[in-house]
Amino acid sequence: MAALCLDFLGFQEALKKMRDVDDKIIYALNALPTESFKGQVNSESTCRDLYAKLQESHLARQESIRSCITISASNLKQLREKRETQADDVDTDSQFRAEQRKLRVLQAELNVEDIIKERSYKTFNERCRSYFHAGQ
Repeated sequence: MAALCLDFLGFQEALKKMRDVDDKIIYALNALPTESFKGQVNSESTCRDLYAKLQESHLARQESIRSCITISASNLKQLREKRETQADDVDTDSQFRAEQRKLRVLQAELNVEDIIKERSYKTFNERCRSYFHAGQ
C-alpha cells in the first residue's frame, strides 16, 4: 500500500475497494432469517463471520491511511527543509503546497473511516444482536 501513497488517485481507488465490505453490509445482513426461518441458517456463524470481516477491513484501511499519513508527513518535512534552503524555487514551493493538501485529505480520510465504521457497526448490531455479541 505504501507505493499507492505516492499515487493518490490509486490510493483512493484502493480504499474504495477496501470499503466494499461496509458498502455491502445491508445485503449481507439480509441473508439472516426472519423468525419463521431461524432454524434453516446458522445466524450466529453468519454474524460472527461478518464481524470478523468488518474488523479486518477496518483495521487494514486504518493502517493504510496512517501509513500514508506518515509517508506524506515525512515528504512534507523534506520539502519544508528544501524550501527553506531554496526560497526562490517555484517547483519546490508548488510541491510543498501539493503535499500539504494531500496530507490534509489523508487526515480527513481518518474521520471518514470513523463515520463508516460507526455506521457499519450500528447496522451490524441492529441485525445481529440476537445472535452474536462481540467479544465472545
